Amino acid sequence: MIKLTALLAAGAVLAGCVVAPPPPPPHRGPPPAYGDRDRDGVPNRYDRDRDNDGVPNRYDRRPNDPYRR
Repeated sequence: MIKLTALLAAGAVLAGCVVAPPPPPPHRGPPPAYGDRDRDGVPNRYDRDRDNDGVPNRYDRRPNDPYRR
């Protein structure tokens, strides 16, 4: 009888407990080559400096490499 009473008491205590589902994984987006390489919010297709190295794409010998100008 004591075990049954303890079980019922534990059930009453845990009755209001709600477990939330885990948060969804962060959105990674498309690969950099197809999306926004420098992550400035402007798609590569329209970005005048897609690697964000300070040199416009038309004058940059390596427009996708931020370490080479």
